[in-house]
Amino acid sequence: MLDKDIREPLFDYLDERYGKVRIFEEKVIHGSRADVLAITDSCIIGLEIKSDNDTYTRLSSQIKDYESFCDLCYVAVGQSHIQVEKHVPDYWGIIVVTPENVIVDRDAGVNPHVKINNQLEILWRKELLNIQLKEGLPKLSNYKRKDIYKRLIETCGEPTVKADITEQLFERDYTVYDMIAGSTTENKRFVKTKKGVKVKRKRKKKIDYGDRSRAHVTNYIGKRNK
Repeated sequence: MLDKDIREPLFDYLDERYGKVRIFEEKVIHGSRADVLAITDSCIIGLEIKSDNDTYTRLSSQIKDYESFCDLCYVAVGQSHIQVEKHVPDYWGIIVVTPENVIVDRDAGVNPHVKINNQLEILWRKELLNIQLKEGLPKLSNYKRKDIYKRLIETCGEPTVKADITEQLFERDYTVYDMIAGSTTENKRFVKTKKGVKVKRKRKKKIDYGDRSRAHVTNYIGKRNK
């Protein structure tokens, strides 16, 4: 399975499992480029894709970067990576994509290393200001970002701030705000309509699976045949 063969069934799986989900692709996080960040109501999910052509050379550094930003972490692989569990922590989830199925070989546990300050770094300054105003804080225009983070967390608590972060990421509009570094592939996922701006994720070309319009999604938690 190549990267492009994995992404479309993986996106279908995320849509089916979470319902309300926002997908960001190729997002720069520290020294890595996250293949997929999936935003739900409650958390940020990171998914690193390892196609049959990929190796584990950079995986250890990628794991550290994903864990700094994501509440849940997954590695999504083709069938050739049958020993991938040896290369990721036991709280990382494993998703196996085949031409017929998307199989959750192991569900992700809560990442113990995520830092909410790093998640706040994903926000644009306008989005950060939206949270300040929503929570009744002044604009704090002359404050450094880290000082704003500290004020928000001390005032509102991490659970409230995390909910605010995911809300802002759901509402992010690339037709209004300038793009931030590393997000140049994301500005085409919106189209203007008569009623406003509508989210439209740009997807890869459909894979020809014969009579099937997409891969069958199996939300199966357990071991695949090896």
